[in-house]
Amino acid sequence: RIDHYLGKETVQNILALRFANQLYEPIWNSNYVDHVQITMAEDIGLGGRAGYYDGIGATRDVIQNHLLQLLALIAMEEPVSFKPADLRAEKVKILSATRPAEPFEETTSRGQYTGGWQGGQKVPGLLEEGGFSPESKTETFGAITCEVNTRRWAGVPFYLRTGKRLGRRVTEVAVVFKRAPHLPFDDTATEELGQNALVVRVQPDEGVTIRFGSKVPGNTMEVRDVTMDFGYGHSFTESSPEAYERLLLDVLLGEPSLFPKNDEVELSWEILDPVLEFWARKDEPALEKYKAGTWGPPSAETMTARTGRQWRRP
Repeated sequence: RIDHYLGKETVQNILALRFANQLYEPIWNSNYVDHVQITMAEDIGLGGRAGYYDGIGATRDVIQNHLLQLLALIAMEEPVSFKPADLRAEKVKILSATRPAEPFEETTSRGQYTGGWQGGQKVPGLLEEGGFSPESKTETFGAITCEVNTRRWAGVPFYLRTGKRLGRRVTEVAVVFKRAPHLPFDDTATEELGQNALVVRVQPDEGVTIRFGSKVPGNTMEVRDVTMDFGYGHSFTESSPEAYERLLLDVLLGEPSLFPKNDEVELSWEILDPVLEFWARKDEPALEKYKAGTWGPPSAETMTARTGRQWRRP
């Protein structure tokens, strides 16, 4: 199976970030990381794709393969080498340790887009798209919470979400860090300070953003979030090849690093199946509606708010 969303360039960029630098490894664990968010949002609808999509839904289409592969790359241990067998072995270990967090009525969310405004244009809802039944229960938004039961990641929730007709097209991984255990400032000095984060942008503008606190210029002590941004397109004169180009070249060369083996695929379904089975029972939880151009149904916000967290706005 070919994963065209996560091209070889993306995989190698994530592996280089993690294992070619000493900067991140000491804090890449549950002692410092509060949670991880993995988002794949699309701003397009499903017009003309009913034959494929109806009955499948966003969760099966994206979370099962693309987002769980990103989870494995972010959470895996350093492989002995970057030979395909060693790389796959570490991904399998992580997927074997990954479980969907329960109770599912609190740790998952699903929805279906309705008509609205997007990009200055009025767009139809899913049920008005050609080919979809007016009673279709296909979700166009899905979000789940995963836990990785390893020494490194125990207690760190991984939030995965995907959807159609969301605010903008973006795929990213946000590693959100815990707050400093002690802030020697007045509350008013840090009231606008959030949590440090390292954001790996997969598409459309591939790069890395680091969010941290900095003093605002002036006579008063005020600390506010700022960002440092790195973009591959700005730092290198070479342009990244299209994902399909690298994948097709790997096929010709017999290089299998990006082609998940059967055990990876089976483990991904083992993670997702309990959620799908829960949703299928008496159609619970209810399929919520969300307006095109927004960031999903209200239950998605409630899902993270229960633990005092919130989704990052890409």
